[in-house]
Amino acid sequence: MRLDIDEVTIEASGTRLVEDIRLTVDSGAFVGLVGPNGSGKSTLLRCVYRGLRPAGGAVRLDGDDLHTMDPRAAARVLAALPQDSAAQFDFTVAEVVAMGRLPHRDRTATSDREICARAMARTGVAHLADRGVLGLSGGERQRVLIARALAQQPRVLVLDEPTNHLDIAHQLDLLSRVRDSGLTVLAALHDLNLAAAHCDVLYVIDGGRIVSSGPPHDVLRPALLKAVFGVRAHRVHHPGTGAVQLLFDLPTPTTP
Repeated sequence: MRLDIDEVTIEASGTRLVEDIRLTVDSGAFVGLVGPNGSGKSTLLRCVYRGLRPAGGAVRLDGDDLHTMDPRAAARVLAALPQDSAAQFDFTVAEVVAMGRLPHRDRTATSDREICARAMARTGVAHLADRGVLGLSGGERQRVLIARALAQQPRVLVLDEPTNHLDIAHQLDLLSRVRDSGLTVLAALHDLNLAAAHCDVLYVIDGGRIVSSGPPHDVLRPALLKAVFGVRAHRVHHPGTGAVQLLFDLPTPTTP
């Protein structure tokens, strides 16, 4: 399923937060959204998963306006992991993951259990099924929420900083599984090296606008990284995969 963000503008309290964003995620592609803090990444993703309405433009799934779809129908094709997914009640892990099945009408107890069990196994949380989520570590809770999204059986997955709280092994495992899932994926990522290693295409957002897009090796150039992130970047290539990787330091201060 193809996702298009078509000239989307988002406003709040009279302030324009995101302006005229055009972004495409082809069916089955893994697209990364990167940019500094406050650039508009999370705001844009909230619009994609219907947390906000655009002031202009549209979010389209295979050409259909997502914001005019029936909410239940939309939830059957698009799942999201927001950045602020704090648990408020001490449901068990199994109960939280099962919430991903709620949009589906053709459910049976047996099919729900099987789908949830597969989702928990894929994210490495099956052994936590009977634990309360409030007693989990941040990384464990993050993997439970990803399992819930997978149990929803979407065709499009929207992730806002999905590697938060995860150790490096789980970061690599999660992004590899997402990449190999066959889903259409749009993810906001802080770690540029993870984005470079796993994403097919990157969009760089700064000040609420897209300033660059393309394959990671074309986008992650020292001049752009200095202008957008305020860092000096040195490009190297991963010895195993050949993917662009970056070493950073702060620019040398200029003498007045």
